[in-house]
Amino acid sequence: MADERSKGCVACGWAREQEEQCSYSSHVKLFYGVSRRGTWSIGSDVIMKEHLNEGPKTEVDTLTYLAKPPISQFRRLYVTGWTATGDTLSIQERIPVQTLEQTWPSSSESQRIAVADQVVGFRNQLRSITWASMGIVDQGPSNPGLTFFDNEPHGSFHSDLELWEALSLTLHDPPRKTFPQEPLEYLKKEMSSCEPYVLTHCVFNLGKIIVNEDLTGLLGWECSAYSTIWHEYVSASWRRTEAEWISLLQRRLEFHGDGSNLLC
Repeated sequence: MADERSKGCVACGWAREQEEQCSYSSHVKLFYGVSRRGTWSIGSDVIMKEHLNEGPKTEVDTLTYLAKPPISQFRRLYVTGWTATGDTLSIQERIPVQTLEQTWPSSSESQRIAVADQVVGFRNQLRSITWASMGIVDQGPSNPGLTFFDNEPHGSFHSDLELWEALSLTLHDPPRKTFPQEPLEYLKKEMSSCEPYVLTHCVFNLGKIIVNEDLTGLLGWECSAYSTIWHEYVSASWRRTEAEWISLLQRRLEFHGDGSNLLC
């Protein structure tokens, strides 16, 4: 029992016996965590995100970039970031709205379609922002999870050929690993054109989409990067969670002519 009382909280390090020695109640609270990332509320108006030192962290750079003219359609948010012992922390304004995940059960089919169409429109705005290479907004390596599966930074890539050469090494890199040459050449021939490289949010899941009846914006720009033009469509095809929403999003992408026609 004594050990339990002296054992610190995994989030804040505060032990039960320390709690009992004071009447302090903090306004800084951990309200979301996934993998090795955590998000804290600081009062009601500010949040702090903490990411352990695992690959590129792009959210602060991306939001700062999107706040600059002429990209006037994006809401300007207070955001700042810094590193501590290799980890990345950022402080942002908290947006007092609901996510689509919260409103989905009570929304009608027409409301869901309307939001999906707005997400496609928002995605098209992002697609108007292009770059000559595939990577994060400061031109460094990105972590393109749908392209490479080792969860490591790759790039930046300045052409489809550079991207293919890096991809092929994940299959054929003698003597460590080998892959038959004929199928490898076939894969190269059938690889869809990836250019132009467009700014991509990367994760259009229900918990990232903020709504106030209509689409208000997107949360979670940690994985954003200049990526392949077909990234969002393939992402919608690949995911097996939130099946109802992903199926709807994929259909609306196709309806607006933004989907399978790119994969040829």
